[in-house]
Amino acid sequence: MADSRPASPLALASLRKFLSPTILAWECWRPSPTLGSGGKNSAVGEDVEKLKHRLPLLDYLRQQNWTGRPAGRSEFVGLCPLHVETRPSFYVNARKNLFYCHGCGQGGDLIRFIQLVRHLSFRQSLAYLEQSTAPAADSAAVLAQAVAFYQQQLDHYPEALGYLHQRGLHDPTLIKELRIGYAPGASLRRHLTAQGYSFDLLRQFGLLNAQGADAFYQRIVFPLRQDEHIVNLYGRSIGAAFAHRFLPGSKGGLYAWEKVRQCSEVILVEGLFDYAVLWQAGFHNLTCSLGTHLNPDQFRQLCEGSRVVYLTFDVDANQSGQQAAQQLVHRLGAQGVTVRRVLLPEGHDPNSFFVQGGDTRQFRSLLEAAQP
Repeated sequence: MADSRPASPLALASLRKFLSPTILAWECWRPSPTLGSGGKNSAVGEDVEKLKHRLPLLDYLRQQNWTGRPAGRSEFVGLCPLHVETRPSFYVNARKNLFYCHGCGQGGDLIRFIQLVRHLSFRQSLAYLEQSTAPAADSAAVLAQAVAFYQQQLDHYPEALGYLHQRGLHDPTLIKELRIGYAPGASLRRHLTAQGYSFDLLRQFGLLNAQGADAFYQRIVFPLRQDEHIVNLYGRSIGAAFAHRFLPGSKGGLYAWEKVRQCSEVILVEGLFDYAVLWQAGFHNLTCSLGTHLNPDQFRQLCEGSRVVYLTFDVDANQSGQQAAQQLVHRLGAQGVTVRRVLLPEGHDPNSFFVQGGDTRQFRSLLEAAQP
């Protein structure tokens, strides 16, 4: 094992005769304290490395208005921020992410620099850097990162693609347009914390549960947007878990309402797979209420302007879909909205209608036969 004792002043003076200043700097720097190995300490050590990778030392110094001139390959030299000097002696190696000052003899990595310049402990320095490098706590931005990650996962899980095909959704262009993804579980936390988002923030937005695990596990994921911002996610289980799940908070307005708000006729469906297969079949004057009970924003959207609304809720055995449709007919009618009820075969929703052999012509016939 190499001798880790600090070099004596006499030894350093001798080395200067043979080594360039920058080479000497990387030989003599003192590393930040280690955190041990195993268990929680290993996780902290990984977070430290991610933090230093996220904010390189040279970038941080430049943010603090430090200027340095090139002094060799990947090396820069300038005045030391740690003490007063007139001759530059502070070297930074951008490739190794290290600094060393020949004037005051201090050296190390980014965390060590924070300790010295702000007079903080190691852990206080970590907390300071975490706070200063964390992305803004914007829920739309965090959800957009999650959606992009879920989209990337979809093609890597045959069971997820198989489920989409089973539900009649096979157009890759539409899948991409709707930004449908897959949440395998036990992976989103690692991805987003590497982007700088804290555990507490991810739990606040509902992406992690109280135990710190991914909230969505083995679920097909649809992003829900309002005014071009993602406001929530819908996850459909492909396993034995409860089928439907949203993140905490508002679902927003009607799904993809901005595409149909000017249409004189609008088809309203209950679920997102209903929406997807109808869009795939060529029906684009289409929106979705994400359930049978409309929130105030959704109801207000349907009442704006003059249009005919075709209610296409599930015809299920317990009649809940049809009861909800009947109540909505009366509520919309009281606001002067013309409503038609599309009567699907018993036991079907639009998704199952197409999966079990229905086609565009047959569904158009159901629209034409729709009743007040």
